[in-house]
Amino acid sequence: MKSADVANKFTDEDIDRIIQMAWEDRTPFEAIEFQFGLKEKEVIEFMRLNSKDSSFRMWRKRMSGRGTKHLQKRVAVDPRFKCTLQRSISMNKISKR
Repeated sequence: MKSADVANKFTDEDIDRIIQMAWEDRTPFEAIEFQFGLKEKEVIEFMRLNSKDSSFRMWRKRMSGRGTKHLQKRVAVDPRFKCTLQRSISMNKISKR
């Protein structure tokens, strides 16, 4: 993926959201792929193109070997981060009751 592709494919809000999701420990790469169509290698390239060099290196060091970034590597589903009153979320938008 080239930087021109990223500029044409995503809005500024999408770019910010992808970066935020990539930095979150409990957001798997599969969620980014589902919402934005970027596979893990494309997310890595995306972060390389949209981050400072030092920020990218820090992110790669943090993400390497982290099991929570892959759904299949998670040991168990951790329910403590979901409120029982939480509304269902669809395509990153909160559904109305």
